[in-house]
Amino acid sequence: MILKRYIRVAFAALLTLGVLPAQSTAQTPDLPNFVDQRQRLIKPYLANIPRIRFLTATDYPPFNFLDSRGLLVGFNVDLARAICAELQALQRCQVEALPFSELKSALEAGRGEAVIAGLAINAESRRDLLFTQSYLRYPARFVTRKESPLSAPIARNLAGKRIGVVGQTAHEAMFRAYFPNVEPQVFETRNEALAALTDGSLDAVFGDGIGLSFWLESEPAAGCCSFSGGPFLSDDFLGEGLAIAVLPRNGQLADAFDYAIVQLVKKGTFSELLLRYFPVSAW
Repeated sequence: MILKRYIRVAFAALLTLGVLPAQSTAQTPDLPNFVDQRQRLIKPYLANIPRIRFLTATDYPPFNFLDSRGLLVGFNVDLARAICAELQALQRCQVEALPFSELKSALEAGRGEAVIAGLAINAESRRDLLFTQSYLRYPARFVTRKESPLSAPIARNLAGKRIGVVGQTAHEAMFRAYFPNVEPQVFETRNEALAALTDGSLDAVFGDGIGLSFWLESEPAAGCCSFSGGPFLSDDFLGEGLAIAVLPRNGQLADAFDYAIVQLVKKGTFSELLLRYFPVSAW
């Protein structure tokens, strides 16, 4: 998935430079909330479930990856453990990493009870899996040089602007659909588009907000740039976001996870995890 590749590459660059999210000195970011805290969910009874094993992968930083010590870490990993703590099930809780391509078959074979690794949520996956509510969504964002932000409302002020997008991506399609009167400059890679932005050849780049948030903290960006305007969200172009997958027969677990996520949001634990892994908010 192209979105995952951009996020993975951007985060890897920060790790290489030793710029870890928890150590960032960036201003406290705006935090998203995709969970309706008004939901009245019943606290689940899970005494009949002997094990809650989350399956994840190691190739999707900052969500799930191996750190310099070879330990499995990441936003999804910490979220899984926080869910277990909220459900008072830490003693029965496990997190196991497998190749991404094996996650669904491992779940179906009973090697785990849930997958927390960014499985695509679509009509095909819903035939075999039951998903919790989405706890994060992928945003698209504009990034500009700090001295030349886009004026609001952005949709009315793009005329004559040089906007870069990566060709044959969801973000190019989304840009053309949202801003049909503006012809973007198409690049083969995100690095090429961002290089054009930093040298002044572009006024803005439109792309994956999470990947761009890590680029803003990176050495190549050199503090040049910032987000302009707010996030753009679209199920049609960017998918339904991140959710936990279980087998349909495990609806009890899905309900329990939904309950726990709502509680984590209410208590601020979810926000703490976001601040730990996303120093510059993509939202």
